[in-house]
Amino acid sequence: MNIFSRLINWYFTRSALPYWCILIFDYLTIIFCGYLAYYLFNGGEEVTRHFWSILWDLCIMLIPFTIAFRVFHTYSGIFRYSSFVDLGRLALAMLLGSALAFAGYQLFPQQHNIFLEHLPRLILLLLFATSFMCAARVVVKTLYDLFRVGSGSKRIFIYGAHDGGISLAKSIRNETPNRYVVRGFISPDENMSGKWLMGLHVWSEKENVVALMQEQNAGILMVSPLQTEHFREQEELVNALVGAGIKIMMMPSSAKEWDGKSELRYSQLHEVDIEDLLSRDKIEVDMEAIGRLLRGSRILITGAAGSIGSEIVRQVAAFRPGEMILIDQAETPMHDIRRMMQAQFADIQSQTIVASITNQTCMEEIFSKHKPEYVFHAAAYKHVPMMEDNPAIAVQNNVFGTRVMADLAVKYGTRKFVIISTDKAVNPTNVMGCSKRICEIYCQALGKKQQTTQFVTTRFGNVLGSNGSVIPIFKEQIAKGGPVTVTHPDIIRYFMLIPEACKLVLEAGTMGKGGEIFVFDMGKPVRIVDLARRMITLSGAKDCKIEFTGLRDGEKLYEEVLNDAEQTLPTPHPKIMIAKVREYDYDEALRNEERLLEASYSYDDMAIVRIMKEIVPEFKSRHSKYEALD
Repeated sequence: MNIFSRLINWYFTRSALPYWCILIFDYLTIIFCGYLAYYLFNGGEEVTRHFWSILWDLCIMLIPFTIAFRVFHTYSGIFRYSSFVDLGRLALAMLLGSALAFAGYQLFPQQHNIFLEHLPRLILLLLFATSFMCAARVVVKTLYDLFRVGSGSKRIFIYGAHDGGISLAKSIRNETPNRYVVRGFISPDENMSGKWLMGLHVWSEKENVVALMQEQNAGILMVSPLQTEHFREQEELVNALVGAGIKIMMMPSSAKEWDGKSELRYSQLHEVDIEDLLSRDKIEVDMEAIGRLLRGSRILITGAAGSIGSEIVRQVAAFRPGEMILIDQAETPMHDIRRMMQAQFADIQSQTIVASITNQTCMEEIFSKHKPEYVFHAAAYKHVPMMEDNPAIAVQNNVFGTRVMADLAVKYGTRKFVIISTDKAVNPTNVMGCSKRICEIYCQALGKKQQTTQFVTTRFGNVLGSNGSVIPIFKEQIAKGGPVTVTHPDIIRYFMLIPEACKLVLEAGTMGKGGEIFVFDMGKPVRIVDLARRMITLSGAKDCKIEFTGLRDGEKLYEEVLNDAEQTLPTPHPKIMIAKVREYDYDEALRNEERLLEASYSYDDMAIVRIMKEIVPEFKSRHSKYEALD
């Protein structure tokens, strides 16, 4: 046994055998099977008596078989990598070789051949030889698969028993040495339950998956890309897996979807983050329509170094605009954006400008020089507690900065101006949300006043992974051992991935005709405490506690997407609606903004917020010193 193991080790650690070795093996198999077939029909005495004549006839038959092997390249493969395709080609080669031999005998009947003269003997030779050759390849491949499974290989299950799951299993089996060993499939398709696939059993997801995997000593579940959405919805299963310490691997949320045709490798999967497990609907956008609008155009993007702005930069650049003008006042992040553009979109003319949107003379210079056709306005201060403490800055940056950009867009003939707003602008309870509502009011009023520029507003909630969002904060707290701080046990929020939100922004910008406020369907709300608990479980932290700190200034338990008095109209996109809001006269909107801006330079917080409440009557402060003004 030790000699046999050493022989296998020698064979599988060297390079593949040369083609002539495989050819000789197949020749010897045909000769052996020829003797076996003759023996079964005529007995051992006849084999002994006609040994050399049998060998001669078999050698003659090797000529047509060689031609068939050449046609189907059966000797060009490598035994250890044999597949069903290779076995099929081998069977066809044997059929063709037999047909050529028989056809040759019919053309030259005077040439006697003990196999071609007796058709059953030829058929038996064909069956034996094909079976032996296929079996040899299967045995070598099986031994090779066993040889590659090292002691450190991890046992896994695959969720999904169709194309995606099969591709993952093939990718794992083709790796040398094997890091993983597939022990079975878990299928959401009841029709697949109990079946066998690639020699592995298929179980239903309704069975006790955790117990099954523990029984097989499997510590990882890889999720097929085709089953990702369905898997996210199985909260009970996900929680059970996470609670049992079983790792889950799936495609990253930011990754492109697998098309079902290209090669899928398990290395494209990663251990899940909390973002990957949040259930959400698939978002489709009309990329062709967006491309037609932006391709070759001059695009200006403010807040280009922020979470939303930088993703808009990437998505817009993919449509090959004629020029991109990128503005942000954060120097280091803008340096990163410049490097990204040089590395990934070097063929696109781009300007990275460090400046504040409140710098009116600088913005005028930019507009007069570049004359942007489309503006995506993402620049804003967005953190609720910070703006609650600094209302003057919220007004000067968010409100006045937006007015500067909007006025210049009209002055220099911009076709479309898309403003990124927030769900906190609906029934605002804080300064930040109210400042964004005032921006919406001004842009909508300006849009009605003139015909040059179409103003389109987009509203959505929290985006996963944005700067200062809850998930990075929780990760940092868990890494330190806790506690994880949640403001209130009942607080809920809507979440969307940054790339998804930006796709909807581009789609809304494409369909908007001017004056609309588009709101996005954010899906199901998430309880923040549940999010924290799941992140703690995923991290494997055992003693990490959750601490409730109380609602922050200006924070509310439930985010809204529409004002109480508002209604929505549908659009061609199921995830995008149009909000019917109260409209303002432009002169009134301008007077309000000028009065508010003047008050901001007094830096009197109460006076500033009092005017904001007059402009937006539905602004009712929560957990804030400004409640006194209500």
